[in-house]
Amino acid sequence: MSFIDILQLWPQERIADLYNSISSEQIEASISREHRDVTDLIALCSPKAIPFLEAIAQQAQTITRTRFGRTISLYAPIYLSNVCTANCVYCGFSAAHSGTSRITLSEEAIEAECAALANMGYQSVLLLTGDAPMIASPAYIAKACSIARKWFASVAVEVYSMDTDDYKQLVQNGLDGVTLYMETYDRDTYTRLHQKGRKKDYLYRMDTLERAGQAGVRRLSTGVLLGLFDWRIEVAWLALHVEYLQKHCWESAASISFPRLRHVPGGFDIPTPVSDVDLVQMMVALRLLFPEVGFNLSTREPAALRDRLLAFGVTAISAGSSTRPGGYSHPEDNNLEQFEIEDTRSPAEVAAMLVQAGYDPVWKDFDQAFFEE
Repeated sequence: MSFIDILQLWPQERIADLYNSISSEQIEASISREHRDVTDLIALCSPKAIPFLEAIAQQAQTITRTRFGRTISLYAPIYLSNVCTANCVYCGFSAAHSGTSRITLSEEAIEAECAALANMGYQSVLLLTGDAPMIASPAYIAKACSIARKWFASVAVEVYSMDTDDYKQLVQNGLDGVTLYMETYDRDTYTRLHQKGRKKDYLYRMDTLERAGQAGVRRLSTGVLLGLFDWRIEVAWLALHVEYLQKHCWESAASISFPRLRHVPGGFDIPTPVSDVDLVQMMVALRLLFPEVGFNLSTREPAALRDRLLAFGVTAISAGSSTRPGGYSHPEDNNLEQFEIEDTRSPAEVAAMLVQAGYDPVWKDFDQAFFEE
């Protein structure tokens, strides 16, 4: 059974009916039981569970400490290109924003970005591009992976959806991780917001991480773009997807990211804004369902909130991020950003915060050499 077949068994109406039927007794049972399923997640994410949020958070903290200790991994994004043929109306890279300066880094510029980040202490990077395979081709991204692999122990990508053979090419050039958000699992919303490029193919994007896993990618990270659709419905679909990936890509480790729409281009109103309390409830509920899954939190969120969220399931955070090509080696140019970051602290400042809070900042927690013959 493919994931779309599973998704069709869980229409929005079924999930909404479950939310409407949740009782306090069900919430208490979901908090206390050892093994949970998606129906427990729905109970924990219910509006009726808000009075129980502290108990859920305490349980999430206990689980995270048991499974991950007090370690937090640090990573940074490198934007290779902001050229994009898609027309995602919520994104600063959208083709619709013709006034944005466009740039694709040369091999020399990629090397300079890697050197700048390595000098900050990083050993884990995430390479990003827009949706423009004619400009940032799979071969170009593979070359970027091989350059980054010289500098870093762990190299991941967050790029457009690719075929299995393309991911194999990236793996052969040092790739170990793929991050890709479905953006929204609601098909009508997805179709309305993605009108151009390969990204408009809903089913092709949905199967992307499974293709990456089949190609030998060791780490698969997914999530939804919070704010595009009702998060309480999305979280159930997201959980079903993570469960599917764990079953069908069992040689890969799954993780979840929590990108929340905050700063968007003019003319776009965030359809379903997600509050801080919503974000906390979603995160701690998912931790109870997925004790072993990594949680990633980016600099989209403000410093104070990120610091508070650490205890409730976060296992990896970005720091000192630039969301534009060339942003580390040439920090003076601010005209190419995909979105504004909220946590502007340097990597050293974030690492110091972690130590002060009793955590161990981890710059390197994976090495491709373990899997090389």
